[in-house]
Amino acid sequence: MVDVERVLDEAGLKNPHVRDYVAYWAEVTGADRVEVVSASDDDRLLAESLAAGELSPVTGGRYFSRSYAKDTARSEERTVVATSDEADKGVYNNWRPAEETVATLTERMRGASAGKTMYVIPYLMAPQGSPLEAYAAGVELTDSRPVVQQMIRMARVGIDYLNDLADPDSFVRAVHVTGDLPNLGQGTPDDQRLFATVADRRTILHYGSSYGGNALLGKIAHGLRQACYDGKDSERFLAEQFLLLGITDRQTGKKVHVVGGFPSASGKTNLSMTLPPEALGDRYYVEFYGDDIAWLWVGDDGRIWAFNPENGVFGVAKDTNEDSNPTAIEAIKEGSGAIFTNVAYNPKTQDVWWEGKTKNPPEDVDGWLDWKGTPIADRTPEQAGEPWAHPNSRFTTTIANVPNAAEGYDDPRGVPVDAIIFGGRTRDREPLIRAITDVAEGVYDGMTLGAEATFAAEGVEGQLRYDPMSMRPFMAYSEGEYAAHWLHIISHATSQPIFAHVNWFQRDPEDGHYRWPGYRENLRALLWLIQYRDGEVTGVESPVGVLPAREELNLDGLEISEADLDAILSIDIDRWRQEMGFREEHLRQFDGLPEEIWEAHRRVAAALEAAAEG
Repeated sequence: MVDVERVLDEAGLKNPHVRDYVAYWAEVTGADRVEVVSASDDDRLLAESLAAGELSPVTGGRYFSRSYAKDTARSEERTVVATSDEADKGVYNNWRPAEETVATLTERMRGASAGKTMYVIPYLMAPQGSPLEAYAAGVELTDSRPVVQQMIRMARVGIDYLNDLADPDSFVRAVHVTGDLPNLGQGTPDDQRLFATVADRRTILHYGSSYGGNALLGKIAHGLRQACYDGKDSERFLAEQFLLLGITDRQTGKKVHVVGGFPSASGKTNLSMTLPPEALGDRYYVEFYGDDIAWLWVGDDGRIWAFNPENGVFGVAKDTNEDSNPTAIEAIKEGSGAIFTNVAYNPKTQDVWWEGKTKNPPEDVDGWLDWKGTPIADRTPEQAGEPWAHPNSRFTTTIANVPNAAEGYDDPRGVPVDAIIFGGRTRDREPLIRAITDVAEGVYDGMTLGAEATFAAEGVEGQLRYDPMSMRPFMAYSEGEYAAHWLHIISHATSQPIFAHVNWFQRDPEDGHYRWPGYRENLRALLWLIQYRDGEVTGVESPVGVLPAREELNLDGLEISEADLDAILSIDIDRWRQEMGFREEHLRQFDGLPEEIWEAHRRVAAALEAAAEG
């Protein structure tokens, strides 16, 4: 049996609570070896993974990994939140009793790491010294070396983060056991996978996956689900699936910060990494802080502040290219140390490809393997149109590799938030942007955010579903309490951010073309929003918010038809009246929804009815 005490002594891990936790789970999982890792171990671990065939080399010191074919996305039906209080049960959080859940997972993990190394990853999901540092420390135990390499890119990893805790017992205890992937019954009634955040014990137990969204426990399980619970429990902060960016006007010197919630495939990563349109590039500069998670709190100055708790980017590869997201392409270039997962790979040329990287796949298919490892050259004519890469294929890179990363992305003070935006991929209903000045209506809009399902959530592509604040898969307690906590935090700010809803995806119903060019041009909508907030423009009142007047939107250098511009700067009253019925049905699922949210719903519905009559 492994001598855990000796290993921890040699590694310099002094925290007694962490030591007890490691020893306990080493015995439960039956791991043959224990190894404490830090970010400085990355090169050695990468070499070991290459030698073991766990990773494959990609040109320029980058890496390729392939997860099990039935293990390529988050599995919402197998992901649960467990607590000892059934009042935490919500519509979407798959609540289970804590004691029963811990017992089930302990039994499934028992002996499941036999013959393997248990890696101990001490990490921090926050800039060190931040106001929320007490909620950021964690230790992930994993029997997967590639998970270590991804965590080193996504979090701050090092023993000192755990040795120097103000409260040595205040850390998230996370355990990941891969399991026997071919024999777990994925998608059957006998499915053995189970991914649990035991929120009131600050414990995360994930069994049966090697896919990043299920295995990088500092990211979603801690950074979102556990932090969501901690934020409510402490009444101190919000933990949201939000991007965070900064916009500087070089002409005036003004800098603003925007956070935003976008469900999968709704443009969140592209917007977070956006650059100004070429015609506006001399005046505006955009900085990247984060593409996926933001923690928000009220600062001493009465403003809402935020930071990105992550240290890296876990982006969707599909449709990422020089036109859609040149910033991401730069962040994963040769020399970045990026890791690509479930893309197409060519071991002869050590190159990778995914749908949308280039207009067409490589013409010479010699050596190319699809995401399952099957040679492209062996495909039958009937298989010719099948994807080379999985639609949820990913790239992992550090924020330091992002060319326009903000100088202060790791500043423990965070940044003040000027605007909170929501945006879902919808073909109709939503205009380009609508500003919302009332806090309750802003929270209401977030609670009724709608988007089309994606492969990232194992949904059916194109299916519309509601996704409150884009937190549907990550909420740790009931939706009614969640909305109340939002109102509590934002209302305590004496200087509140403006809310808005954006939509880059409206389509012409006749020929299906996108009415708005998107990508870098999306910055124009945010510039209008800040101008409106600052009283520099007045906008046009509508029942669902304030829309830009045509002359207020900076269209310098942009080609767009009059018909498309008219469509994205107006709303369809009848379509919205229909939508309100769906929204009411959606909200009625939630117990304990604050009356302020219902009042906001009634106000919007009444305004739509008045507009229809008049």
